[in-house]
Amino acid sequence: MKLQDAMVPPELWEAIEPLLPPLKQPHTRGRPPVPDRNCLAGIMYLLKTGCQWKYLPCRELECGSPATVWRRLDAWTKSEVWPRLHQKILEWCGALGEIDPRHVVIDSAAFRAFFGGRTPGPAARTVRKEAANAM
Repeated sequence: MKLQDAMVPPELWEAIEPLLPPLKQPHTRGRPPVPDRNCLAGIMYLLKTGCQWKYLPCRELECGSPATVWRRLDAWTKSEVWPRLHQKILEWCGALGEIDPRHVVIDSAAFRAFFGGRTPGPAARTVRKEAANAM
């Protein structure tokens, strides 16, 4: 069994393949594009092991270079593949009766909006005012 088949089982591949944007047509020159399944195997390897991009076993996974895998991950993220896959997995779990709404946890976090939050108004005055009848 190849490493990429272990990283991307056929069930996962059948679920995600229709969600992926089509690859650009290969040029007449240069290397042919790396198959999507191999790039997905690289992404799955990174997620499972937590290794650094530079230590990705590209030859074993036949996924091109770390830069190729990163570019494919970026393209899939921009085309919103991951939220659609998440929805598909939730639908599967719901059909199997694996989701129990009594066990749902809602969490939130607050982050400072560096590039787009409202600018606060002027700060309130903190010094004591002089009375109108003071001499």
